[in-house]
Amino acid sequence: MNLFPTKKLSIVLLALGLLGACGDSQSLESETATSPVSSTVASSKTSEASANTQAETPPAGDLNPAANPEAPGQRRWTGDLDVMEEHRVVRILTVYGPGRFHLEEGRGVGIVAEMATRLEEHLNANQDRKHIKVFTLVIPMARDQLIPALLDGRGDIISAGLTITPEREELVDFSIPASKPLNEILVTGPSAPKIDRLEDLSGQTVYLRESSSYRESVEALNTRLEAQGLPLVEIEAMPGSLEDDDLIEMVNAGLIPWAVVDDYKPQMWEGVFTDLRVRDDLVFRKGGRTAWAMRKDSPLLKASVDAFLKKNRAGTLYGNILINRYVRDFDWAANALGDEDYQRFNDLQHLFQKYGELYEMEYLFAAAQGYQESRLDQSVRSHAGAVGVMQLLPTTASDKSVGIPDIHEVEPNIHAGIKYMDYLRDRYFNDPDVTELNQALLALGAYNAGPSRMIRLRAKAKERGYDPNVWFDNVELIAAEDIGRETVQYVSNIYRYYLTYRMVAKQELKRAEARRAIGISDALDQ
Repeated sequence: MNLFPTKKLSIVLLALGLLGACGDSQSLESETATSPVSSTVASSKTSEASANTQAETPPAGDLNPAANPEAPGQRRWTGDLDVMEEHRVVRILTVYGPGRFHLEEGRGVGIVAEMATRLEEHLNANQDRKHIKVFTLVIPMARDQLIPALLDGRGDIISAGLTITPEREELVDFSIPASKPLNEILVTGPSAPKIDRLEDLSGQTVYLRESSSYRESVEALNTRLEAQGLPLVEIEAMPGSLEDDDLIEMVNAGLIPWAVVDDYKPQMWEGVFTDLRVRDDLVFRKGGRTAWAMRKDSPLLKASVDAFLKKNRAGTLYGNILINRYVRDFDWAANALGDEDYQRFNDLQHLFQKYGELYEMEYLFAAAQGYQESRLDQSVRSHAGAVGVMQLLPTTASDKSVGIPDIHEVEPNIHAGIKYMDYLRDRYFNDPDVTELNQALLALGAYNAGPSRMIRLRAKAKERGYDPNVWFDNVELIAAEDIGRETVQYVSNIYRYYLTYRMVAKQELKRAEARRAIGISDALDQ
């Protein structure tokens, strides 16, 4: 039995669970309407992929975030909290997995997800930011890439249960401890030989990630063994994409004899991994503490994070609520096994692909918009009469520029929504001075607030010295002043969750590949 079934890339990407609803101001302008910003309209939708795409990021069409450095969360920078406030985003690096940061009912949830939301509130408290606030962006990645990404400026905070160790303290600064004291212990399975003490591991092989604190603990054991003249423990490196849950699963199945893990982790799988033996008498590291990590010389960020954790870490009322919700009372087996949350998108995926290809719009982006609008529920109706998955007004869908009147059925509804986005993009924003990403973002704004209003907002942005061809930090600011929160939140939600879950998919694929490479899936998927 495979407790971590591999999801299709598109399914993982699109389990966004975006919040909020579309405005009901959809309207089609007359064909003679023109934008005062630019009268040059490109005649072709075809574009070449950016040559600057990061090698480690899979291509995803012209909306590929790595090819759009103006997108929040994609610009690489280092610096303290004041720099992050200028960029209006604090990027939280974590690993994807049940309980910590995972997908449930189509949305990102878990301890990190909830702490990120609460940190966002903390950062914006008592700040006169109005509708333009600093937001948090959760970026999942392989565990062995967390510290390199932080140092490289691709994230600002690591929240992933990192144990404070002297080796890591040479590279990063840690917050105050976020956890209570933890022990690193051995768990054994049906293939393990008899072992009474840690020294019995002499000459044996232990499988662990190179980047884990467990490696340091095993090396400390080797130092003691060497002093006693005993053979050392051989360390077999495991892929960094694997998590402790994968190793625990392997031990339970007898694929490896044992693993080193934090003492609370086997408790999560009690009653699921029935062949696992928890050896809390075999302790490698006693009283370890986990903390959030950040780049050195970040006193403003450290002070803010420390103040936040004092009120929200394990042992506080809120921290204990999260631990109960996602550790003690969390149904780990159900969340690892459950595919039902993805069924709705499974049923509609082919329609987003079909009409995304027809109108040269990345279908993942279009489906993310569908999540924002209705959670992909065709039965949804708004108070103003908007219908279905894409929450279109029947008058909009039946207009000659869309011409798809029967939007009460799901396929024509999705068809009409994507066609209307295509119309907005090509009619008002298909300018060679506007990037593909900003064409899509501005079209989202027009979908929500109406194209006439978007024309006026761009003109006002130009008058005020902002770039009318860029949504984030430019037209977005004018929209916040003139409209308020709704349109700003609408565009921001769709894009930042789309960005986050592309990364989720990337890491889940890496993890699946790593599991296959070491034989977990082949052995357990039977």
